[in-house]
Amino acid sequence: MNSRPISSLFESGKPLKSLEFFPPKTEEDTRRLFLAASRLKEFEPDFVSVTYGAGGSTRFFTQEITARLQRELGWLMMPHLTCVGANREQLRETIQGFHDAGFRNIMTLRGDPPKGATTFKAVEDGFRYASDLVAFIKQNFPNICMGVAGYPEKHPEASSLDADLKNLKFKVEQGGNFVTTQLFYDNKLYFDYVARLRELGVTVPVLPGILPVLNKAQVERFGIKLPKELEARLDSAGDDKECQRQVGVDWAIEQIEELIQGGAPGVHLYIMNMSKSALAILEGLQARGIFVD
Repeated sequence: MNSRPISSLFESGKPLKSLEFFPPKTEEDTRRLFLAASRLKEFEPDFVSVTYGAGGSTRFFTQEITARLQRELGWLMMPHLTCVGANREQLRETIQGFHDAGFRNIMTLRGDPPKGATTFKAVEDGFRYASDLVAFIKQNFPNICMGVAGYPEKHPEASSLDADLKNLKFKVEQGGNFVTTQLFYDNKLYFDYVARLRELGVTVPVLPGILPVLNKAQVERFGIKLPKELEARLDSAGDDKECQRQVGVDWAIEQIEELIQGGAPGVHLYIMNMSKSALAILEGLQARGIFVD
């Protein structure tokens, strides 16, 4: 089993490529996930993560899907873990289950409120912040490598970007080994974000997270700022969904190329359990000499 700490992968200096899936809810969703995964296998991702589900709703499937992807495809896997709906003992049992299954990497998050709730509320004897969970894992499972989340446009609940950067610094001080960012479409946000982290003394790798645009409605749903150039390209695509998807692919290729050339340690692709855009992006990057061994 591949249980290498992800933090050690950055030491090579070679840009990393990683993928993110979410646990399926039906048999058909499961079939689609593994079909997408099999199509992406040829690109040999450096690691692959599996989310914990909104509100912890699919937490029981995270380990199962993570284990199956590792078993069938040989990938280095990183399950996600959130504080949602679980107390310390329940979290300890979940982490122990990951550990017993051979996983030595966890993406450590607070998580979103359960469905129907507007604010996050920790359960009794649970954790209110991701930093609490990071510290708990560091103390009880010191050989686990932890990814933590960064927000180039700031966390929606943070009072300011300065406060959010300090929160991230604290997560790293508690034991976070690397940062994976939430999606963004303007690379200046990422480069400025990393520069400010370095000024604060945060030295761990900051892996940019990229979600290719599928259509304009998707972007509006996520509430992410669009550069004027991307907005213009999407407008020129009209109502043609395939044309909009191609705009997203082209933008992602250009965006990732600029990130890598600017010193980013790789890219984490949020692929929404679909392979079409991800395949086109990875092929386009290889044609430009990126991610070619």
